[in-house]
Amino acid sequence: MLRISIFAIALLLPWAGQSQAPAPAPAGPPAVPVTTDAARVGPVPVQILANGTVQSESVVTIRPRVDGQITQLHVAEGQTVRRGQPLFNLDARLNQALLQQQEAQLMRDRAQATRTQLDAVRYQSLRGESFASQQRFEQAQADAAAAAATVQATQALIAQTRLSIEFATITAEVDGQLGALPLRVGNFVRQAEINSMGTITQTNPILVQFNVPERWLPAIRDAMRGQTPPPVTVRVDGDSGPPAEGRLVFVDSQVDTATGTITLKGRFNNADARLLPGQYVQVSLVPAVQANAISVAAPAVQTGQQGRHVFVVSDGVARRRPVTLDRVLGDRAVITGQIAHGDRVIVDGAQRVNEGTRVVDRSAAPQRVSALEARP
Repeated sequence: MLRISIFAIALLLPWAGQSQAPAPAPAGPPAVPVTTDAARVGPVPVQILANGTVQSESVVTIRPRVDGQITQLHVAEGQTVRRGQPLFNLDARLNQALLQQQEAQLMRDRAQATRTQLDAVRYQSLRGESFASQQRFEQAQADAAAAAATVQATQALIAQTRLSIEFATITAEVDGQLGALPLRVGNFVRQAEINSMGTITQTNPILVQFNVPERWLPAIRDAMRGQTPPPVTVRVDGDSGPPAEGRLVFVDSQVDTATGTITLKGRFNNADARLLPGQYVQVSLVPAVQANAISVAAPAVQTGQQGRHVFVVSDGVARRRPVTLDRVLGDRAVITGQIAHGDRVIVDGAQRVNEGTRVVDRSAAPQRVSALEARP
């Protein structure tokens, strides 16, 4: 009986082994969803960003050049004026009376000069006939010369008086915008007074002053040697319009040793008065264009213990590529490294991957499946 049981157990053992299925192999980690963007290789402008201050090319202080009482005011505070436009009129009646007196004196001096000139001619003929002495002839010549000089002196006084009358009308010396006008009709002004009658600030064209690090100086100098100065754009905080465009016109002759920067100025057309002196603006200078520059989306550049790097998707796997960040231009980062044009660089999700991590690109366009492929 024992022998039959052992035999039955031996027959059942093979069947028992076949009833147990083999254990499945352990599955790998799931692919990490990421978003990618294509790297670009091509010309990229060299952009220098800085903060600047708007400045006027000239601010003219209005001062009187003659003494007098203000009789007329032709402009209002804050008004835009053109060069030569009348601003104030001063009382010029005293100088006008003086001019009439000097003009009458000139007529007398001219008559005196004519008489002495005729005397000199007469004594010259008499001297030739020995009817007049040499001394009398020389005296006549001296009287004629003195009378001519008196005429010239009177003419100079008349010119001076006419200039004083012209100065009684104070005009704008430059195109610009008037500031506050502290004096009104009835005030008496003097040439020697320190206080001004107002200011005129030139606003078109206008300057923007800014400082950049001295490492950009070689590129800026090369750009200034060209036929066209490099472009400069500025944007005012809160201004939703396009940035103002101008040209670089000034590079300082020395570097500030305290800050390691150099002062630059750009000139802008400002007919619409978008820029006002004293404003703080954001400046962008483009001295050159870099050819064959590698650019990627700025968020793609990561920083780790071994420096900056990006992840490139190759055959569904993330590959780490070390890079050097040159500069950021808008939403693009200009880098150097082993990156080719068109490489898919991880932009969103790079913090969740490592070298060799399997990824799935969510930014890839979904493939269309035809009706025949969809049938079982």
